[in-house]
Amino acid sequence: MGRLEAAVGGTIFLDEIGDLPLDLQVNLLRVLQNRSIQRLGSHQEIQLDVRVVAASNVNLELAVKQGRFREDLYYRLNVLRLHTPPLREREGDVPLLAQHYFQAFADAAQGNARGFSQQTLRVMSNYAWPGNVRELINRVRRAVIMSEHPLLKPGDLGLEKRAVDAGSVTLDQARAQAEFQAIRCALRRNQNNMSAAARQLGISRATLYRVLERSAGIATESRLDPAA
Repeated sequence: MGRLEAAVGGTIFLDEIGDLPLDLQVNLLRVLQNRSIQRLGSHQEIQLDVRVVAASNVNLELAVKQGRFREDLYYRLNVLRLHTPPLREREGDVPLLAQHYFQAFADAAQGNARGFSQQTLRVMSNYAWPGNVRELINRVRRAVIMSEHPLLKPGDLGLEKRAVDAGSVTLDQARAQAEFQAIRCALRRNQNNMSAAARQLGISRATLYRVLERSAGIATESRLDPAA
């Protein structure tokens, strides 16, 4: 029995739908249109009563324009759309998520860690989290396993550089760092397409280039930082 058949009467979650190859997109579209499947080697149609929930970390509208995602499948899936803001826009959620995953990993690891220091929570709340929640989960998991401190420090999460920077930058430097982080995230989401990143940020391509040139020192520093 396949996953779709097993989900009959319930819900199936399709994660990272934007990464689905085009040939498999055709198969999924056929299933959604016909609401039925055939087992391999069988001609019998199996009717599906399944709620489909899909998620993507790529801009599907842009992927459609670039020919990487089928337009008909996009509109078939896009019935009810829920937008989850990236973690950098939910500063208040960072400590809650960090504590949740810390508890889960600490219970399994049975190590020395008992929680986060106040400095660590401040640094985590101010960090841009370009890798979103997955990055937070991985940093917390690594810290719980590797740390010898009862209260996790910024260095345990690979954020020691941010802890130093947070107390020593000027307002102009902080603004430049924030601009660079926003552009870097936009470029990553748009596969380094400058025009698409500029549109997403609401700026011209020329402005994007000017900000990158002005932030060249920050960019070089970030590339050298293994935790970036």
